[in-house]
Amino acid sequence: MKIIGNEKSQVLAAKTAGILGAELLPVEFRKFPDGELFLRAEGIGDEITIIGSIVDSDSFVQLLLLIDACERAKITLVIPYMGYARQDKKFHDGEPISSRAIAGALSRNVSKIYTINIHEESVLDFFNTDAENLSLAPYMGRYIKELGLENPLVLGPDGGAAEFAKAVADGNGWDSDHLVKTRLSGTEVRIEPKTIEAKGREVVFVDDIIATGGTLANAASMLMAQGAAGVHAACVHGVFAKGGYSKLCSSGLKSVVSADTIESASSVISAAQCIADALRR
Repeated sequence: MKIIGNEKSQVLAAKTAGILGAELLPVEFRKFPDGELFLRAEGIGDEITIIGSIVDSDSFVQLLLLIDACERAKITLVIPYMGYARQDKKFHDGEPISSRAIAGALSRNVSKIYTINIHEESVLDFFNTDAENLSLAPYMGRYIKELGLENPLVLGPDGGAAEFAKAVADGNGWDSDHLVKTRLSGTEVRIEPKTIEAKGREVVFVDDIIATGGTLANAASMLMAQGAAGVHAACVHGVFAKGGYSKLCSSGLKSVVSADTIESASSVISAAQCIADALRR
């Protein structure tokens, strides 16, 4: 097996290749003065796995170019973070369904596509080839276990994250819950777990994505005021827009980590084993 990555997933591609004992192909990336992208890969062979997150327009174009460069090979495409995936419907006339456009473009000449904790699984239907969504929940559970927390409470920041929190917790026998908001007055809102009290507990917030972190920072501060022993946060996709990472760290969280689906200094959890396990199947 041979593996190749776009510029935004070079470390993840290398880790995955190392786990599988696969050959990691070098790629030359260039950008011309007018902004046009160029790349060259050598030794592609008959079968290849392309690993590349879409975190901006350039990374999307690089994936298109890599797919075209590998057109004679049987291609498996892994999209650890798929930008535009949350734009899965149109709200007004004249708007595109962006995830459909992206998925259709990436399907050409590709035999199999994997995404990781895509925000809306319905987006998989937009691919014109076999597509599967992988979950980092069990791998995140392993990371939390390594923290050595005593009987942690795994919390989703809202009802939409409840299923993910349960998946992280269940493999380790931990409690899981999600936050609910109770409006106490016109200006006062109380945020607390729906059923399980956080007082005296080590709390770990988990979610598929942290965008700006504003809601999570407020929730962490409120839980600590309610007597939580400590609060941590872990997500798959760490976007951390608008100073989100600093905002979370200054809120009193003991730790803030993400996976390397978007590579950054917070990428403590690796998706490499998850990808390798899928490619071995």
